[in-house]
Amino acid sequence: MIRIRVVQVLFAYFSSNTENPKLGEKNLVNSFRDTYDLYFQLLLLAVEITRLAQNKIELGKSKYLPTQEELYPNTRFAENSFIQQLQDNIDLSFHLKENKAISWTDYPDVVAELYKQIQQEDFYKAYMEADVVSYAEDKAVWRKIFSKVIDNNPIVEETLENINIYWPSDLSAVCSFVVKTIKRFDAEKGANQELLPMFADHEDEEFALHIFRDTIQNHDQYKALIDEHTKNWDVDRLAFMDIVIMLVALAEIMSVPTIPVNVTLNEYMEIAKEYSTEKSAAFINGVLDDIVKRLKNEKKLMKAVLL
Repeated sequence: MIRIRVVQVLFAYFSSNTENPKLGEKNLVNSFRDTYDLYFQLLLLAVEITRLAQNKIELGKSKYLPTQEELYPNTRFAENSFIQQLQDNIDLSFHLKENKAISWTDYPDVVAELYKQIQQEDFYKAYMEADVVSYAEDKAVWRKIFSKVIDNNPIVEETLENINIYWPSDLSAVCSFVVKTIKRFDAEKGANQELLPMFADHEDEEFALHIFRDTIQNHDQYKALIDEHTKNWDVDRLAFMDIVIMLVALAEIMSVPTIPVNVTLNEYMEIAKEYSTEKSAAFINGVLDDIVKRLKNEKKLMKAVLL
């Protein structure tokens, strides 16, 4: 996620020709905050879907002539112990209070459609029909909901795009963060359960800013290496995203000695597969591999060991 965000922001930076590194850094930090807001947006979605289930149960009971099922409903999903704990969570409440824009109020139809889709899932039916469920099973059903229903859901992606144009591309990664959060929940911690921070640690934030700054500061040097190793290609016809990915990869290879070269190459190949053309990953890997061999021969590479 960190490398992807750096590449995306640098793509916009180089495309705009602003040459304002401070503004670029500000945009980078803001983009991480936007992604963190999506994390809370999705956590709130779980609460809103459950609230809808609760409201439907109450509405059924209040009918003039309720059915037996409406009088004696299965409340397991509506009373999910994990969601009750999440709803009371201090970190979630604080973040929602600080950012009023995080809300599903304008999208009741989306919440209703997702609840309908959840009810059609076999894992949901098995959960509702089980004789007894534990706190662990209450968590497990929501891990499955995020993995199987919300992730890659066209309705969710379309809705998120209406809120923030960058959010759909972040959905899968943030869903995985939500699933990780659910696994970490402990009933004994109650409302004090810690949610995931924006960065795993201070080093992650420093890493993002470091490769961002290094890419800009050494742009001409890295671009010259790329040009030299793509002589047989029409550089003007290369996908601009490919060039940006290689620039950032070179910044990491040249200025972060603690990360093995093969790790860096693999990371940026995956980014190319997701965000550039069909043939980009192999092309980028080939060019960067040639550059690394040259830098190694010229003893210009900071890496202590090439793995």
